[in-house]
Amino acid sequence: LLTATLPNLSRLGFFLISEKSLPQFIIEMEQNPTFCILNSPYTSHLFTFLDLPPPPATFNSSYSVTISDEYSLFFANCVPESSVSMEIHTEFFNLNRDASRNYLSSGHTNLPSLLFLFSFAYFSFFLAFSLYPRHVSKRSLERIHLLMPQLLLATGLSHLFAALDMHHVKLTGTHGWDVFFFNFDLIRVVLLFSVVILVGTRWTFLHPLVRERGKKVLFLVIPLQVLACCAYSVVHDTGPYIINWVTWNQVFLLLDLISCFAVVFLVVWSMRSLRKITEGEPAAAMKFSLIKRFNLVVIGYLFFTRFVMFAFKTVLSYEYQWVSNLVEETATLVFCIAMFYVFGLLEKDEYSVIGDEEEQVSEIVVKE
Repeated sequence: LLTATLPNLSRLGFFLISEKSLPQFIIEMEQNPTFCILNSPYTSHLFTFLDLPPPPATFNSSYSVTISDEYSLFFANCVPESSVSMEIHTEFFNLNRDASRNYLSSGHTNLPSLLFLFSFAYFSFFLAFSLYPRHVSKRSLERIHLLMPQLLLATGLSHLFAALDMHHVKLTGTHGWDVFFFNFDLIRVVLLFSVVILVGTRWTFLHPLVRERGKKVLFLVIPLQVLACCAYSVVHDTGPYIINWVTWNQVFLLLDLISCFAVVFLVVWSMRSLRKITEGEPAAAMKFSLIKRFNLVVIGYLFFTRFVMFAFKTVLSYEYQWVSNLVEETATLVFCIAMFYVFGLLEKDEYSVIGDEEEQVSEIVVKE
Protein backbone atom coordinates (compact mmCIF):
# COMPACT_ATOMS: atom_id res chain seq x y z
CA LEU A 1 0.00 0.00 0.00
CA LEU A 2 1.54 3.26 -1.16
CA THR A 3 0.15 6.57 0.10
CA ALA A 4 1.50 9.91 1.28
CA THR A 5 -0.51 9.89 4.52
CA LEU A 6 -1.74 7.25 6.96
CA PRO A 7 -4.78 5.76 5.20
CA ASN A 8 -8.10 4.72 6.62
CA LEU A 9 -7.78 0.94 6.19
CA SER A 10 -11.52 0.44 6.48
CA ARG A 11 -11.88 2.12 3.08
CA LEU A 12 -9.95 -0.59 1.27
CA GLY A 13 -11.47 -4.03 0.98
CA PHE A 14 -13.27 -6.78 -0.90
CA PHE A 15 -16.98 -7.25 -1.45
CA LEU A 16 -19.44 -9.40 -3.37
CA ILE A 17 -22.28 -8.11 -5.48
CA SER A 18 -25.13 -10.18 -6.85
CA GLU A 19 -26.42 -10.05 -10.39
CA LYS A 20 -29.79 -8.78 -9.14
CA SER A 21 -28.22 -5.91 -7.18
CA LEU A 22 -25.87 -4.83 -9.96
CA PRO A 23 -28.30 -2.38 -11.70
CA GLN A 24 -29.10 -0.58 -8.43
CA PHE A 25 -25.42 -0.53 -7.58
CA ILE A 26 -24.55 1.11 -10.92
CA ILE A 27 -27.30 3.72 -10.48
CA GLU A 28 -25.99 4.51 -7.00
CA MET A 29 -22.46 5.01 -8.33
CA GLU A 30 -23.65 7.26 -11.15
CA GLN A 31 -25.67 9.45 -8.79
CA ASN A 32 -22.84 9.82 -6.27
CA PRO A 33 -19.39 9.19 -7.83
CA THR A 34 -17.54 10.08 -4.61
CA PHE A 35 -19.48 7.54 -2.56
CA CYS A 36 -17.36 4.66 -1.19
CA ILE A 37 -18.86 1.49 -2.60
CA LEU A 38 -17.83 -0.46 0.50
CA ASN A 39 -20.67 1.31 2.31
CA SER A 40 -23.28 0.47 -0.30
CA PRO A 41 -26.29 -1.52 0.95
CA TYR A 42 -26.27 -3.46 -2.32
CA THR A 43 -22.89 -5.13 -1.63
CA SER A 44 -22.00 -8.09 0.57
CA HIS A 45 -19.06 -7.01 2.69
CA LEU A 46 -16.23 -9.55 3.06
CA PHE A 47 -13.30 -7.80 4.73
CA THR A 48 -11.27 -4.60 4.67
CA PHE A 49 -7.58 -3.99 5.25
CA LEU A 50 -8.52 -3.09 8.82
CA ASP A 51 -9.25 -6.80 9.37
CA LEU A 52 -5.77 -7.87 8.30
CA PRO A 53 -3.61 -9.19 11.16
CA PRO A 54 -0.43 -7.21 11.90
CA PRO A 55 1.78 -7.05 10.00
CA PRO A 56 -0.72 -6.91 7.11
CA ALA A 57 1.16 -9.34 4.86
CA THR A 58 -1.08 -12.38 4.42
CA PHE A 59 -4.73 -13.19 4.95
CA ASN A 60 -6.63 -16.44 4.46
CA SER A 61 -10.34 -16.84 5.02
CA SER A 62 -13.45 -18.61 3.73
CA TYR A 63 -16.92 -17.15 3.33
CA SER A 64 -20.29 -18.81 2.86
CA VAL A 65 -23.01 -17.27 0.73
CA THR A 66 -26.41 -17.62 2.37
CA ILE A 67 -28.58 -16.17 -0.42
CA SER A 68 -28.50 -18.05 -3.72
CA ASP A 69 -27.59 -15.84 -6.65
CA GLU A 70 -24.82 -15.17 -9.16
CA TYR A 71 -22.05 -13.15 -7.51
CA SER A 72 -18.99 -11.22 -8.64
CA LEU A 73 -15.99 -10.39 -6.47
CA PHE A 74 -14.60 -6.84 -6.44
CA PHE A 75 -11.87 -4.91 -4.68
CA ALA A 76 -12.53 -1.28 -3.75
CA ASN A 77 -9.97 1.43 -3.01
CA CYS A 78 -11.71 4.47 -1.56
CA VAL A 79 -8.50 6.19 -0.42
CA PRO A 80 -7.58 9.00 -2.84
CA GLU A 81 -4.04 9.18 -4.20
CA SER A 82 -3.12 5.68 -3.05
CA SER A 83 -2.13 2.52 -4.88
CA VAL A 84 -2.30 -1.10 -3.81
CA SER A 85 -0.40 -4.12 -5.08
CA MET A 86 -1.13 -7.67 -3.97
CA GLU A 87 -1.14 -11.31 -4.97
CA ILE A 88 -4.55 -12.86 -4.58
CA HIS A 89 -5.89 -16.38 -4.99
CA THR A 90 -9.64 -16.96 -4.92
CA GLU A 91 -11.83 -20.03 -5.30
CA PHE A 92 -15.55 -20.01 -6.00
CA PHE A 93 -17.41 -23.28 -5.70
CA ASN A 94 -20.72 -24.88 -4.83
CA LEU A 95 -20.99 -28.01 -2.72
CA ASN A 96 -22.54 -31.12 -4.23
CA ARG A 97 -24.73 -33.45 -2.20
CA ASP A 98 -21.71 -35.61 -1.40
CA ALA A 99 -19.86 -32.51 -0.10
CA SER A 100 -17.50 -32.48 -3.10
CA ARG A 101 -16.68 -29.17 -4.75
CA ASN A 102 -18.28 -28.02 -7.98
CA TYR A 103 -16.45 -25.05 -9.46
CA LEU A 104 -19.10 -24.34 -12.07
CA SER A 105 -21.93 -21.99 -11.26
CA SER A 106 -25.30 -23.60 -10.69
CA GLY A 107 -26.50 -22.33 -14.06
CA HIS A 108 -23.63 -24.05 -15.88
CA THR A 109 -23.50 -27.36 -14.00
CA ASN A 110 -25.44 -29.19 -16.72
CA LEU A 111 -23.42 -27.75 -19.60
CA PRO A 112 -20.74 -30.49 -19.84
CA SER A 113 -23.38 -33.21 -20.31
CA LEU A 114 -25.34 -31.01 -22.70
CA LEU A 115 -22.29 -30.26 -24.86
CA PHE A 116 -21.27 -33.93 -24.91
CA LEU A 117 -24.75 -34.78 -26.18
CA PHE A 118 -24.59 -32.22 -28.99
CA SER A 119 -21.07 -33.29 -29.96
CA PHE A 120 -22.35 -36.86 -30.34
CA ALA A 121 -25.22 -35.57 -32.51
CA TYR A 122 -22.85 -33.67 -34.80
CA PHE A 123 -20.45 -36.62 -35.08
CA SER A 124 -23.37 -38.87 -36.04
CA PHE A 125 -24.53 -36.28 -38.56
CA PHE A 126 -20.97 -36.11 -39.93
CA LEU A 127 -20.75 -39.88 -40.45
CA ALA A 128 -24.15 -40.02 -42.15
CA PHE A 129 -23.35 -37.14 -44.48
CA SER A 130 -19.85 -38.48 -45.28
CA LEU A 131 -21.16 -41.91 -46.30
CA TYR A 132 -24.07 -40.66 -48.40
CA PRO A 133 -22.02 -39.21 -51.35
CA ARG A 134 -20.80 -42.72 -52.19
CA HIS A 135 -24.31 -43.60 -53.33
CA VAL A 136 -24.80 -40.67 -55.71
CA SER A 137 -23.22 -39.70 -58.99
CA LYS A 138 -20.28 -37.33 -59.15
CA ARG A 139 -22.49 -35.10 -61.27
CA SER A 140 -24.57 -34.37 -58.16
CA LEU A 141 -21.62 -33.14 -56.13
CA GLU A 142 -20.53 -29.54 -55.77
CA ARG A 143 -17.61 -27.93 -54.00
CA ILE A 144 -19.94 -27.06 -51.16
CA HIS A 145 -20.24 -30.78 -50.33
CA LEU A 146 -16.57 -30.78 -49.37
CA LEU A 147 -17.20 -28.00 -46.86
CA MET A 148 -20.34 -29.44 -45.31
CA PRO A 149 -18.71 -32.52 -43.68
CA GLN A 150 -15.84 -30.33 -42.51
CA LEU A 151 -18.35 -28.00 -40.88
CA LEU A 152 -20.01 -30.90 -39.06
CA LEU A 153 -16.67 -32.34 -37.92
CA ALA A 154 -15.40 -28.95 -36.70
CA THR A 155 -18.68 -28.32 -34.87
CA GLY A 156 -18.55 -31.74 -33.20
CA LEU A 157 -14.93 -31.24 -32.12
CA SER A 158 -15.70 -27.72 -30.89
CA HIS A 159 -18.52 -29.02 -28.70
CA LEU A 160 -16.43 -31.97 -27.52
CA PHE A 161 -13.54 -29.80 -26.35
CA ALA A 162 -15.95 -27.27 -24.84
CA ALA A 163 -17.53 -30.11 -22.84
CA LEU A 164 -14.11 -31.42 -21.76
CA ASP A 165 -13.01 -27.94 -20.75
CA MET A 166 -16.12 -27.26 -18.68
CA HIS A 167 -15.89 -30.70 -17.08
CA HIS A 168 -12.28 -29.93 -16.14
CA VAL A 169 -13.37 -26.58 -14.67
CA LYS A 170 -16.16 -28.31 -12.77
CA LEU A 171 -13.66 -30.63 -11.06
CA THR A 172 -10.58 -28.43 -10.65
CA GLY A 173 -11.65 -24.82 -11.12
CA THR A 174 -9.12 -24.26 -13.93
CA HIS A 175 -9.31 -24.52 -17.71
CA GLY A 176 -7.65 -27.46 -19.41
CA TRP A 177 -9.03 -27.76 -22.95
CA ASP A 178 -9.87 -24.15 -23.80
CA VAL A 179 -7.08 -23.77 -26.41
CA PHE A 180 -8.45 -26.71 -28.42
CA PHE A 181 -11.98 -25.36 -28.05
CA PHE A 182 -11.10 -21.88 -29.34
CA ASN A 183 -9.17 -23.28 -32.31
CA PHE A 184 -11.95 -25.58 -33.48
CA ASP A 185 -14.62 -23.00 -32.68
CA LEU A 186 -12.80 -20.54 -34.95
CA ILE A 187 -12.78 -23.13 -37.74
CA ARG A 188 -16.46 -23.87 -37.09
CA VAL A 189 -17.48 -20.21 -37.34
CA VAL A 190 -15.52 -19.64 -40.55
CA LEU A 191 -16.98 -22.76 -42.17
CA LEU A 192 -20.52 -21.97 -41.00
CA PHE A 193 -20.55 -18.50 -42.53
CA SER A 194 -18.85 -19.80 -45.69
CA VAL A 195 -21.44 -22.55 -46.15
CA VAL A 196 -24.35 -20.20 -45.42
CA ILE A 197 -23.09 -17.66 -47.96
CA LEU A 198 -22.42 -20.30 -50.62
CA VAL A 199 -25.72 -22.09 -50.14
CA GLY A 200 -27.71 -18.88 -49.78
CA THR A 201 -26.30 -17.54 -53.05
CA ARG A 202 -26.49 -20.76 -55.08
CA TRP A 203 -23.36 -22.62 -54.08
CA THR A 204 -20.64 -21.33 -56.40
CA PHE A 205 -18.79 -18.12 -57.25
CA LEU A 206 -18.79 -19.13 -60.92
CA HIS A 207 -22.39 -18.01 -61.09
CA PRO A 208 -22.65 -14.36 -62.19
CA LEU A 209 -25.10 -13.50 -59.43
CA VAL A 210 -22.53 -13.99 -56.69
CA ARG A 211 -19.18 -13.93 -58.44
CA GLU A 212 -18.39 -10.37 -57.41
CA ARG A 213 -20.47 -9.41 -54.41
CA GLY A 214 -20.37 -12.92 -52.98
CA LYS A 215 -16.58 -12.90 -52.95
CA LYS A 216 -16.45 -9.46 -51.37
CA VAL A 217 -18.91 -10.36 -48.63
CA LEU A 218 -17.20 -13.69 -47.89
CA PHE A 219 -13.75 -12.09 -47.76
CA LEU A 220 -15.19 -9.43 -45.44
CA VAL A 221 -17.09 -11.80 -43.15
CA ILE A 222 -14.29 -14.31 -42.57
CA PRO A 223 -11.71 -11.78 -41.21
CA LEU A 224 -14.43 -10.15 -39.11
CA GLN A 225 -15.37 -13.51 -37.60
CA VAL A 226 -11.71 -14.31 -36.90
CA LEU A 227 -11.38 -11.01 -35.03
CA ALA A 228 -14.69 -11.64 -33.25
CA CYS A 229 -13.44 -15.05 -32.09
CA CYS A 230 -10.25 -13.44 -30.77
CA ALA A 231 -12.30 -10.88 -28.85
CA TYR A 232 -14.56 -13.65 -27.53
CA SER A 233 -11.55 -15.62 -26.27
CA VAL A 234 -10.40 -12.55 -24.31
CA VAL A 235 -13.88 -12.03 -22.83
CA HIS A 236 -14.38 -15.74 -22.07
CA ASP A 237 -10.99 -16.40 -20.48
CA THR A 238 -10.86 -13.25 -18.35
CA GLY A 239 -13.32 -10.95 -16.63
CA PRO A 240 -14.03 -7.31 -15.81
CA TYR A 241 -10.81 -7.15 -13.80
CA ILE A 242 -8.64 -6.73 -16.90
CA ILE A 243 -8.18 -3.39 -18.62
CA ASN A 244 -10.58 -2.76 -21.53
CA TRP A 245 -12.63 -5.89 -20.81
CA VAL A 246 -15.85 -4.02 -21.60
CA THR A 247 -14.29 -2.76 -24.83
CA TRP A 248 -13.37 -6.30 -25.86
CA ASN A 249 -16.95 -7.37 -25.17
CA GLN A 250 -18.31 -4.55 -27.31
CA VAL A 251 -15.82 -5.34 -30.09
CA PHE A 252 -17.00 -8.95 -30.17
CA LEU A 253 -20.67 -7.96 -30.39
CA LEU A 254 -20.00 -5.28 -33.03
CA LEU A 255 -17.92 -7.52 -35.31
CA ASP A 256 -20.45 -10.34 -35.05
CA LEU A 257 -23.34 -8.03 -35.90
CA ILE A 258 -21.48 -6.53 -38.88
CA SER A 259 -20.85 -10.04 -40.20
CA CYS A 260 -24.50 -10.98 -39.83
CA PHE A 261 -25.73 -7.80 -41.54
CA ALA A 262 -23.29 -8.44 -44.41
CA VAL A 263 -24.70 -11.94 -44.87
CA VAL A 264 -28.28 -10.65 -44.72
CA PHE A 265 -27.44 -7.96 -47.29
CA LEU A 266 -26.00 -10.54 -49.70
CA VAL A 267 -28.93 -12.91 -49.22
CA VAL A 268 -31.54 -10.18 -49.82
CA TRP A 269 -29.65 -8.87 -52.84
CA SER A 270 -29.39 -12.39 -54.28
CA MET A 271 -33.14 -12.94 -53.90
CA ARG A 272 -33.93 -9.65 -55.64
CA SER A 273 -31.63 -10.49 -58.56
CA LEU A 274 -33.00 -14.01 -58.95
CA ARG A 275 -36.58 -12.70 -58.84
CA LYS A 276 -35.88 -10.46 -61.84
CA ILE A 277 -34.31 -13.29 -63.81
CA THR A 278 -37.07 -15.84 -63.11
CA GLU A 279 -39.97 -13.56 -64.05
CA GLY A 280 -42.07 -15.27 -66.72
CA GLU A 281 -40.43 -18.67 -66.15
CA PRO A 282 -42.79 -20.87 -64.07
CA ALA A 283 -40.31 -23.72 -63.59
CA ALA A 284 -37.51 -21.39 -62.58
CA ALA A 285 -39.89 -19.46 -60.32
CA MET A 286 -40.76 -22.66 -58.43
CA LYS A 287 -37.09 -23.37 -57.86
CA PHE A 288 -36.52 -19.77 -56.83
CA SER A 289 -39.19 -20.17 -54.15
CA LEU A 290 -37.05 -22.94 -52.61
CA ILE A 291 -34.05 -20.62 -52.45
CA LYS A 292 -36.22 -17.84 -51.07
CA ARG A 293 -37.54 -20.03 -48.26
CA PHE A 294 -34.04 -21.10 -47.30
CA ASN A 295 -32.78 -17.52 -47.33
CA LEU A 296 -35.64 -16.52 -45.06
CA VAL A 297 -34.58 -19.35 -42.73
CA VAL A 298 -31.02 -17.94 -42.76
CA ILE A 299 -32.28 -14.47 -41.84
CA GLY A 300 -34.53 -15.92 -39.15
CA TYR A 301 -31.69 -17.99 -37.69
CA LEU A 302 -29.32 -15.01 -37.51
CA PHE A 303 -32.04 -12.83 -35.97
CA PHE A 304 -32.96 -15.52 -33.44
CA THR A 305 -29.41 -16.32 -32.30
CA ARG A 306 -28.27 -12.68 -32.13
CA PHE A 307 -31.30 -10.78 -30.84
CA VAL A 308 -33.93 -13.15 -29.45
CA MET A 309 -31.35 -15.19 -27.54
CA PHE A 310 -29.77 -12.03 -26.14
CA ALA A 311 -33.13 -10.93 -24.73
CA PHE A 312 -33.84 -14.46 -23.50
CA LYS A 313 -30.53 -14.66 -21.62
CA THR A 314 -31.22 -11.27 -20.06
CA VAL A 315 -34.52 -12.32 -18.46
CA LEU A 316 -33.46 -15.89 -17.64
CA SER A 317 -32.70 -16.69 -14.02
CA TYR A 318 -29.06 -17.50 -13.25
CA GLU A 319 -29.76 -21.12 -12.28
CA TYR A 320 -31.34 -21.79 -15.68
CA GLN A 321 -28.60 -20.31 -17.84
CA TRP A 322 -27.98 -23.74 -19.35
CA VAL A 323 -31.48 -23.57 -20.85
CA SER A 324 -30.36 -20.71 -23.11
CA ASN A 325 -27.48 -22.89 -24.34
CA LEU A 326 -29.92 -25.74 -24.96
CA VAL A 327 -32.26 -23.52 -26.98
CA GLU A 328 -29.45 -21.93 -29.00
CA GLU A 329 -27.69 -25.22 -29.74
CA THR A 330 -30.98 -26.85 -30.71
CA ALA A 331 -31.73 -23.98 -33.09
CA THR A 332 -28.28 -24.31 -34.68
CA LEU A 333 -28.62 -28.08 -35.07
CA VAL A 334 -32.09 -27.76 -36.61
CA PHE A 335 -30.78 -25.06 -38.95
CA CYS A 336 -27.91 -27.30 -40.09
CA ILE A 337 -30.22 -30.28 -40.60
CA ALA A 338 -32.63 -28.17 -42.65
CA MET A 339 -29.82 -26.70 -44.74
CA PHE A 340 -28.20 -30.07 -45.42
CA TYR A 341 -31.51 -31.81 -46.09
CA VAL A 342 -32.80 -29.27 -48.58
CA PHE A 343 -29.55 -28.43 -50.35
CA GLY A 344 -27.31 -31.34 -49.42
CA LEU A 345 -27.14 -33.54 -52.48
CA LEU A 346 -29.82 -32.44 -54.92
CA GLU A 347 -29.11 -32.92 -58.57
CA LYS A 348 -27.45 -29.92 -60.11
CA ASP A 349 -30.25 -29.46 -62.63
CA GLU A 350 -32.88 -29.65 -59.88
CA TYR A 351 -31.36 -26.78 -57.99
CA SER A 352 -30.28 -24.55 -60.87
CA VAL A 353 -32.56 -21.59 -61.23
CA ILE A 354 -30.97 -20.53 -64.53
CA GLY A 355 -29.04 -22.62 -66.98
CA ASP A 356 -25.66 -22.07 -68.53
CA GLU A 357 -27.15 -20.64 -71.72
CA GLU A 358 -28.87 -17.92 -69.65
CA GLU A 359 -25.79 -16.72 -67.78
CA GLN A 360 -25.04 -13.93 -70.26
CA VAL A 361 -28.55 -12.59 -69.83
CA SER A 362 -28.26 -12.84 -66.04
CA GLU A 363 -24.99 -10.92 -66.10
CA ILE A 364 -26.73 -8.06 -67.91
CA VAL A 365 -29.54 -8.07 -65.34
CA VAL A 366 -27.07 -8.01 -62.47
CA LYS A 367 -25.13 -5.13 -63.99
CA GLU A 368 -28.35 -3.18 -64.39
